[in-house]
Amino acid sequence: MRELEEKLGHHFRNIALLEHAMTHSSYANEHRSSGITSNERLEFLGDSVLGMVVAEHLFATHPNMPEGELTRTRAALVCEGSLYEVARILNLGRYLRLGKGEDAGGGRERPSILADATEATLAAVYLDGGMEAVKPIIRTFILDKETEKAVDRDYKTALQELAQRSPGQSVSYRLAGESGPDHARVFTMEVSVGGCVVGIGRGRSKKEAEQMSAKAALEKLDG
Repeated sequence: MRELEEKLGHHFRNIALLEHAMTHSSYANEHRSSGITSNERLEFLGDSVLGMVVAEHLFATHPNMPEGELTRTRAALVCEGSLYEVARILNLGRYLRLGKGEDAGGGRERPSILADATEATLAAVYLDGGMEAVKPIIRTFILDKETEKAVDRDYKTALQELAQRSPGQSVSYRLAGESGPDHARVFTMEVSVGGCVVGIGRGRSKKEAEQMSAKAALEKLDG
């Protein structure tokens, strides 16, 4: 637990909270007679704490982002995949207390278990040190690394969802041009919905240009 404390950058006044966060239901079930409980209640609290911190961050840093986009971006940042990546960085699987069957079955690598453990860990930090203790951890492991990626990823997803509202409306991307020297190429992409070009975007990579074209398309179609 002390090793995990160092990774988190938070020294617990009550280290039992962190131990509780690492206790899976399979372990708790095997040690029920000892009064050990799982981290499930901590997961519940951690989910709320994370959602609040991410929402506050997005609200403050993206003053022109509409409500729908804020909601989608927050969802991308707090999803299982995002939390699983945090768990991998912290190597939470190493510290989990699992039942024998779950451990033997690969529970230490299971994305759902690791994502839940991440939420429980955030709750443990919150209970031990309050919002001022947990905010830097969320910022370091989620917001600083993921915000721009989540926003970019959401443009293409949102456009796909919008197109699917009309039967037969497919989305396609086409490289429309390249410019600049090899070390600083700029790509131009066109995105079409139902065969009609609805957005043009530029970026330092084809992927970024696709995202920017999807963003332009959303602004045009939603407007």
